[in-house]
Amino acid sequence: MNDQLEDTRDLITQLTDPLYIYISEISPSGLDWVFHMIVKMFLLCTVFLVIDFVLKIIINTVFRIFHNQEKYPVIRSIYQSKVTNSLAHLFALLIIAGIHESIFHGALRNTTKFIVRVVNLGMVLTFAGMLYRGLTAFRNYFIIKQDFYKIMALNAISETVRILGIFIFTVVGICVIFGIKGTTIVGSLGAITAVLVLVFRDTILGFVTGLHVATSKNLKVGDWVSIPKYNVEGNIAEINLLTTRINNFDKTFSTIPTYDLLTTEIKNLQVISETNARRIKKSIYFNINSFKFLEEEDIERLKNINLISDYLKQSSIELRKEKENMAHKEEIINGRQLTNIGVFRYYAQKYIERIPELDKEGPVIVRQLNITPQGLPLEIYSFTNDTEWVRFEEIQADIFDHLLVASKEFDLEVMQVKV
Repeated sequence: MNDQLEDTRDLITQLTDPLYIYISEISPSGLDWVFHMIVKMFLLCTVFLVIDFVLKIIINTVFRIFHNQEKYPVIRSIYQSKVTNSLAHLFALLIIAGIHESIFHGALRNTTKFIVRVVNLGMVLTFAGMLYRGLTAFRNYFIIKQDFYKIMALNAISETVRILGIFIFTVVGICVIFGIKGTTIVGSLGAITAVLVLVFRDTILGFVTGLHVATSKNLKVGDWVSIPKYNVEGNIAEINLLTTRINNFDKTFSTIPTYDLLTTEIKNLQVISETNARRIKKSIYFNINSFKFLEEEDIERLKNINLISDYLKQSSIELRKEKENMAHKEEIINGRQLTNIGVFRYYAQKYIERIPELDKEGPVIVRQLNITPQGLPLEIYSFTNDTEWVRFEEIQADIFDHLLVASKEFDLEVMQVKV
């Protein structure tokens, strides 16, 4: 192998020596070294580009054979992330490092150190690009495997590695260019460690948050979430190291600090889409001064409402029997009585139970909540069997349109803000 390498170097020397002599003859006196250096750099760049081009064709052709991403997910991920191009760059630089002294052999010794540093710097940049593309390859692999929680963890790790990589490769690049030891630069950073920690505070928190979210599997890209702190509701579009992007339903997008995913209340509403059920939890506020016992004529009038007709007939019989042996039975307050709010609650319950768009397997409840300064809330608590936003709003609106108007038949007063 060494003999073949020496033969190659000798061949390059034999080919370039006549060119060196020719340039020396035609160059102005005293400037021949400038033209020699320009030509040498041009030749090295040309050789690098040719070798790099050929190697990329060969390597990519081999990887392209394994095009089936289901059978060869790892190879396909590497190919899609263009790690193969970085390999071609690296091999081409190694070849340049081995042959650059053979061009104009014995001359331009002062440029040798410069070329060596340029080649070394090229290798540093190539390794940096290979690291970045390697992280992309991991991401592509998990995308193929549809493992979105690991994608989030990788996002946090890759952003952190990218920032640390930029710092490390910058230090190494400076050392290569100026020929100084890395320990000299790193040692000088010891005095400002606290400042660096303060500067990268959000980065560190984002990294920890990304790992926590990935391991806990509470959130992932695509989830429908609500964040009351920021009054945000939408789908998670992207979770990065520093920021998380949420596409709102009004066609805008919001960005929040990623570390807020640990410290802020977040409602994950994705289960609504997955179970095809969306909750209705809404109240009507009634004026308690409009509540009353139902007289006989009120009951007879309300018996014409089909949903509560049987209930009123049965209740009237039961209440009449209870009062037969009761003293002062003519006083309406004595004994159990029907009230307009109670009968309306029963009516509302029967009404929503007959709505086909509500999920009958979940709770379908009409309930009273605690009295407030605005009145008594009568809450509808149920789930629709259609999670599409527009359709959900239509179902909810139809229910409350009906109940708001129907309450007038029971002599109930709905509270409202008076201007």
